Amino acid sequence: MSASLPGFRELPESQYDLSTYWGRVKQTATITDPRTLFVGKHGLEQAKKLLVAYKQGEIKDMTPELWKAKKIVDSTLHPVLNRRVDLDSLETGEPVLLPFRMSCFVFSNLVVTAGMLTPGLKNTGTVLWQIANQSLNVAINHANANKSNPLSYSKIAQSYFLAVGASCSVAVGLNSIIPRLKRFSPSTKLVLGRLVPFAAVASAGALNVFLMRGEEIRTGIDVYPVLSEADKARLAKEGKAENDVPSLGKSRKAATLAVSETALSRVFNSSPIMVVPPLILVRLQRTEWLKKNPRYTLPINLGLILGMSFVALPFALAAFPQRQKISADKLEEEFHGRGGDKGLVVFNRGI
Repeated sequence: MSASLPGFRELPESQYDLSTYWGRVKQTATITDPRTLFVGKHGLEQAKKLLVAYKQGEIKDMTPELWKAKKIVDSTLHPVLNRRVDLDSLETGEPVLLPFRMSCFVFSNLVVTAGMLTPGLKNTGTVLWQIANQSLNVAINHANANKSNPLSYSKIAQSYFLAVGASCSVAVGLNSIIPRLKRFSPSTKLVLGRLVPFAAVASAGALNVFLMRGEEIRTGIDVYPVLSEADKARLAKEGKAENDVPSLGKSRKAATLAVSETALSRVFNSSPIMVVPPLILVRLQRTEWLKKNPRYTLPINLGLILGMSFVALPFALAAFPQRQKISADKLEEEFHGRGGDKGLVVFNRGI
């Protein structure tokens, strides 16, 4: 992201107030804007040059053009880390592979989500779509994880198979239980059946995040002192930037908080997407119009999922700040009294 670019001046973190939920929603909406997918390599390089010019003092003030450039860079380069020392690839400006960027999240998930929510899936179809979903989840989690603690391929494979096993077990298990529920009416069973994919996705999605980022919890993630305005001014005089400040060390408590919040945000994101469209579709399928035109079921389903995905994603990702501030005294004893401004430290929780 833009903090990895060279220069002694720090770019404003956002044009919105990130201390408020609504400010984070608007900021997340810019990072997940699918229009950034069409910028291309040349557009990305131009955006990086503009931001470098600002950070090196050649451009004095933020302009609409600079905000647009920051949006392109933040949505394309690795979105998790904000320190050059954490990830060598940031120095070369390598972008996240396009299908796994958060700006492509809605489109990447559309097909597998529609597949999981297809009415009348048998066990084979349920298992295959859950495998497809968890494969995509693993790829996205790996692309957006804190790479200061990279996972080995064996760990990735272990996490993948555990997540697949969990999602398939929940989905197939609930599919077999619901028809046996004697006390519920057929219409209630129908609704419950449509909600099975949500239960599988929510439980396995949260598990997937913990498995894929388990190394962070075991070894900790880097935390940094929060800099006061005086500290930033002093660094600027020395020709240094905020991202030149060394890490205070790795904190397992910070990692646990970061991964837990990320897992919750994934559940928040999947909840409306996996619940609202199937319930609306159930109602629509009872109408005479859709009964007479069943060929419209698939496009309606896709439209409902696509629309709800665009709405839900920024609200879910904004639930917790990406750059999380916490009192140093709430972390391990080695960090006590070592916080920066107001005794706070900051870490990047990931997406």
